[in-house]
Amino acid sequence: MSDEPSRLALLQFLRRMQQQDLARTDRWIAAEEKRLAAEAARLPSPPPPDWLIEHGIGAGRTPVRVHVGDCWDTRTRCHPADRDTARRALADGVEACTHCRPDTALGVLD
Repeated sequence: MSDEPSRLALLQFLRRMQQQDLARTDRWIAAEEKRLAAEAARLPSPPPPDWLIEHGIGAGRTPVRVHVGDCWDTRTRCHPADRDTARRALADGVEACTHCRPDTALGVLD
């Protein structure tokens, strides 16, 4: 019988080597994710925008509510707006948030 390993033994050896390489790569990825998370935690959060316009659901996505930038009652459908855009939205009949009262802050009252 030959002293050379069989083709199956060689393939099994290759598989073990690839598993070890994959495990090492997974450790590198985990370490990099941990490093990036620690770096992100050190950076200060950006300040909230001054004003937010909340848009509805669907294709039209029309504005439905105006918020002060740090309002606690905002949704994921909010987009930053400048002062003039927020005032214009309120003047056009977009509802003001009843919690943060952007109409009062902007001096736009009915």
